[in-house]
Amino acid sequence: MSAPPSPPVRLVPVAAGWAAAVTGVAVAGGLGTDTSSDWYRNLNKPAWQPPGAVFGPVWTALYVLIAIAATLAVRDVRGPRRRFVTGLFAANLALNLAWTWIFFRGHAPRAAGVEILVLLATIVALVWLIWPHNRTAALALAPYGAWTAFATALTWTIAAKN
Repeated sequence: MSAPPSPPVRLVPVAAGWAAAVTGVAVAGGLGTDTSSDWYRNLNKPAWQPPGAVFGPVWTALYVLIAIAATLAVRDVRGPRRRFVTGLFAANLALNLAWTWIFFRGHAPRAAGVEILVLLATIVALVWLIWPHNRTAALALAPYGAWTAFATALTWTIAAKN
């Protein structure tokens, strides 16, 4: 049994909307990140933490992949699942942004550790939900999931050391 028909999407406005949403999250996250604060500089961080210069290029690439995945998913997921997937992408972006503010501005690595587990769960759920409809979109989220898993380990290591 197939999903009920969904209206076709106009790809350019959908892509522009996701690009704007992802850019907004990136800018707001950048405003929330403060690696020069005394609090951050005094944290006991693991030796395997990448240098700060790595984060900007990695996140730029990941945000592009998120926007592509969301656009393709909205185009190809049909029926009521489309609305759910769209909402899950929106929730994922909100969680992505929240981690930065909880960690850097809230000075709360443990709370950020709990929050990033929820973020990671939304990525896994998105891959699982999108896979039957568009494998390219699902695979575009794989680097984001891998990086977030790495960031989860990093967050919890920092929480444990401090």
